[in-house]
Amino acid sequence: MLRIVLLCGLLSVHVWASAETEPYNRVDFQVEVAREVANDLLSANMTIEIQDKLPGRVAQHINTALNDALKKASAFSSVKASSGNQSTYPVYGKNNQVDAWRGHGEIHLESGDFKEAGELIMQLQSSLQLGGLQFTIAPDTRAQIENALIADAIKAFQSRADAIRAAVGAKSYKTVHFSINSGGMPPRYPVQMMRAMAVPQEAIPAPEFAAGESRMTVQINGTIETQ
Repeated sequence: MLRIVLLCGLLSVHVWASAETEPYNRVDFQVEVAREVANDLLSANMTIEIQDKLPGRVAQHINTALNDALKKASAFSSVKASSGNQSTYPVYGKNNQVDAWRGHGEIHLESGDFKEAGELIMQLQSSLQLGGLQFTIAPDTRAQIENALIADAIKAFQSRADAIRAAVGAKSYKTVHFSINSGGMPPRYPVQMMRAMAVPQEAIPAPEFAAGESRMTVQINGTIETQ
């Protein structure tokens, strides 16, 4: 009999402790703040494709064109140039025989100076093709804007939480937890790949870019407990 009483006592204590820690009057909600930010970083992909009967000549043409492009890019201090993918592969004809060899090479350009980048792209288009163009927000700018948006989002979260507290007639609230998520997709401006051909440099005008804006957002998902 004594053993049964002790077990019942332990069970009662456990139930009481669970009731004390069980959440009550908890509310989940989300707030979001957003800002349109001017894109300040240009990324371009310059490519070349060569086809020839001999793989050695393909490599020679591609290496010469890319080396010349990197040399020209070095004169533009505000433009960062780097080597990209490079490959050579066979082109098969009848009876599954190799008819020719095709090579592909590319360099990547990145700059916050759109005028200089446009001038360089104009020069490179005499031997390379513009394979892709994208405008985004530079990492330093993004970090600065995100910090400001996080501060705004926290204020919005606190304001919403206080409005909920007042609506339910509670005296106070406490934040149980919240998570911060940032996002925003940059616009992409694809440029159609063109067949490799030499174009007189004087026939190519320097491009003028309208970088546009990207929408940056910060969301806070959280839970409060009214008291």
